[in-house]
Amino acid sequence: MFDLDFLINALTTLLVTLDPPGLAPIFLSLTVGLNRQERFQVATRGSLIAFFILAAFALFGDGILGLLGISIGAFRIAGGLLLFWISFEMIFERRQERKEKTGETAVTKDHIHNIAVFPLALPLIAGPGAISATILLGSSFPSAIERVQLLVVIAASMALLFLALVIADRIDRFLGVTGRAILTRLLGVILAALAVQFVVDGVRSAFQIQV
Repeated sequence: MFDLDFLINALTTLLVTLDPPGLAPIFLSLTVGLNRQERFQVATRGSLIAFFILAAFALFGDGILGLLGISIGAFRIAGGLLLFWISFEMIFERRQERKEKTGETAVTKDHIHNIAVFPLALPLIAGPGAISATILLGSSFPSAIERVQLLVVIAASMALLFLALVIADRIDRFLGVTGRAILTRLLGVILAALAVQFVVDGVRSAFQIQV
């Protein structure tokens, strides 16, 4: 079944969680000293790895929860609270600082050719928030056709993120400090509303509340 509104909601949730504009300046700091072609290679590899990670959780996340004895309703509540905390960090500019610290640690400890895997793919792109959002969305796409649609949404989100990484220097110059702060807070408010909706849906599912 094709539900355009639900697909748009899924795309919005993933894009806000992934936060391409906020990741662009961090990507630049991770790839200092690399030329344009090398940055392109890092962005390509990191985006592909993150896509396969999120796709795996989209397809098998609810099965993993079932093996652990965790209901979808309970995970929706927990995932919604986690996304709400991320939105809180975005609104008060704590998430950017945490991501920057993660990037700095990786550059000093890992070889430059491994940054596509860590910390770019994990945890900056496919972090706890994105994984939680993916599993939550996967539980709302039960049929095989709907799962394929979700994979297309994840691919579209990752393509937009990849584009943001490729033109990261232009985005950073265009937004500036003030622009990034405004955009991050706006996206944080949107994510907070989506997170609350996840919690409401989870409560209804867990307690079998009919509305």
